[in-house]
Amino acid sequence: MPTRRDLFHIIGGVPALALAQGTDRHPDIHENNPGNEALAPVGPYPHKVFTDAQWRTVRILCDLIIPADERSGSATQAAVPEFIDDWLRFRVDQDGNDNLKAQILGGLMWLDHESMRQNQKAFADASVAQQKALLDRIAWPAKASVSDQAGVQFFNHFRDLTVSGFFSSKMGVKDLPYLGNRPVAEWTGCDPKVWTIIEERLKNGYSGVGGDVKAAAAK
Repeated sequence: MPTRRDLFHIIGGVPALALAQGTDRHPDIHENNPGNEALAPVGPYPHKVFTDAQWRTVRILCDLIIPADERSGSATQAAVPEFIDDWLRFRVDQDGNDNLKAQILGGLMWLDHESMRQNQKAFADASVAQQKALLDRIAWPAKASVSDQAGVQFFNHFRDLTVSGFFSSKMGVKDLPYLGNRPVAEWTGCDPKVWTIIEERLKNGYSGVGGDVKAAAAK
C-alpha cells in the first residue's frame, strides 16, 4: 500500500480529477462545513448513495488509504467518506447517468467477492493484514495481474477521490507542505533543496510549467 508520503506524488493528479468532473461548483461536504477539522454531526451521517454495508467498507477503505499519522488525522476524521458519498450523488444529478456511481459500487462488490474467495469473509470483516494484502494486488497498476484489472481501475479512482476529499478539507490543507498566500519580504529564489529535486526531474523529462526558475542564493 502507498504511504501518506507517496500520496504527495499522487496529489498532482487531483486537479485533473476535478477538471475531468466538470466545472460546476460542487456543494460538497467540506463547503457545507467550512470550519470543520473533522465532521461531527449530531447523529449518524445520512449517506445517500451507499448502503450501510457499503458505508462500512468505504470508511475502512478510506482510512487504509489515508490513516492518521503524526501530522494529522485520518480520512474519516476529515469527513472523506461523506465527501465521496455526496460527490457521487452530485455526479448522478449533474451527468444524468449512474456511470461513476456504478464504477465505485461495482468496485466495492469486487473487493467483497475477492475477499470472500481469499479469506471467506467480506472485506470489512477481514483482518487489517488481509485487507492490505488484497489492496496490494491492485494498488500498483504496473504490478497487477490481468485478472485484477477491474480492481485496479476501481482502486485508482477511489484513491483519487479519497486524496481529493482529504486534501480539500481543512485538515488536509494543513497537512500539505504548501506555504502559499503568505507575504514574502524578499524573494531570493527557489530553495536549493527544492531546486535539486527539480533538476533531477528535468533530467528525467519533466518540462515544468514555464518561467524563469532560479535557485536561491547561498547564505
